[in-house]
Amino acid sequence: MASNSIKLLAPDVHRSLAELVAKRLGLRLTDADLKRDPTGEVSFSIGESVRDQDIYIIMQIGSGVVNDRVLELLIMINACKTASARRITAVIPNFPYARQDRKDKSRAPITAKLMADMLTTAGCDHVITMDLHASQIQGFFDIPVDNLYAEPSVVRYIKENVNWKEAAIISPDAGGAKRAATLADRLDLNFALIHKERARANEVSRMVLVGDVTNKICIIVDDMADTCGTLGKAAEVLLDHGAKSVIAIVTHGVLSGKAIENINNSKLDKVVCTNTVPFEEKMKSCSKLDVVDVSSVLAESIRRLHNGESISYLFKHYPL
Repeated sequence: MASNSIKLLAPDVHRSLAELVAKRLGLRLTDADLKRDPTGEVSFSIGESVRDQDIYIIMQIGSGVVNDRVLELLIMINACKTASARRITAVIPNFPYARQDRKDKSRAPITAKLMADMLTTAGCDHVITMDLHASQIQGFFDIPVDNLYAEPSVVRYIKENVNWKEAAIISPDAGGAKRAATLADRLDLNFALIHKERARANEVSRMVLVGDVTNKICIIVDDMADTCGTLGKAAEVLLDHGAKSVIAIVTHGVLSGKAIENINNSKLDKVVCTNTVPFEEKMKSCSKLDVVDVSSVLAESIRRLHNGESISYLFKHYPL
């Protein structure tokens, strides 16, 4: 790819995904310096001219430091805007606050909308993300948003690493039924659903399996794994109903709180996450974790966007 009108930017922390994207595109990451002073304030400077360039800021946002990463992203966008960049695209594979997409109780904020407003105000012209928790978040923006899907990468992983013809696709709740059913149709596999009955808010009293999983390798699919408590309970239910083994494949492995402890103590054979969220350190303390690399999907979306090509091809196909 010609590099005379495109620049890739990433913070010094959690830049592994950005480096993979840059390598795929045959580019280098632009020199930049982001640091904090003793009071915690962020300072940022770009080490080379970005005037009239297309800027792609690749930001992995993990658990625990979400607000820090968000502020760094806003500052980086604004720095590019004031340096006369032609177009600024924020590549945010795991969109922060995506679960706060509606007023679920009175006097509650719609923080996903606030995120959209802040990105636009900072100077962002385009957003690339992956597997939004709620696709209607795209409507919160007044700028274009490309919501990529991890499904082609997941299909590729399943075909290469699982005896998939003996498998069944499982949704851990009703909300993810459409995602799981689409994947099951694509692989021509059976689909089952786990219904959660709650005694009170945030407390699952019982899980009910809808579907047959006897002698099947069960593949639980979801968009996000947080504490992984639900995944562990779902694995027990599936094994109690005759499943041969259980693995979980999720797009965003947030893995907060006691997630690693829950995975290690669970009956899950494996928990597979894409690298939209950095979790390299957590893999050292959990042998059940595995990764699906989506850098090629992000790199191809950047190439297509820069060249004015259609991105919809990536919704169903893995880039060559």
